[in-house]
Amino acid sequence: MTLYQKALGDFRKGYMGFATLAIIGQSCFGSVAVMYILQNGTSFGQMIQLAAVVIACMILNGSILSQQKPKLVFDLLLVSILVSFVMIVLNTIFI
Repeated sequence: MTLYQKALGDFRKGYMGFATLAIIGQSCFGSVAVMYILQNGTSFGQMIQLAAVVIACMILNGSILSQQKPKLVFDLLLVSILVSFVMIVLNTIFI
């Protein structure tokens, strides 16, 4: 059993609690990414990065609120975390 399968199984078992934690966690992590993006200015490139983070977070929130299947919500949570993490690293190290 892979780590992904185990985490997905746990997420399915405790979906209501994990969905709540996902909203809180990814919103906080997304806001940290937005802070790092905006510290480097407000150029067109930063606005594209900002839009990517906001869209990823809002898609996850929308999927939870519209009661999508747990696998979809879990996958969107991973995408949202990945997008926020990439933007944090990009704006901390490279820009």
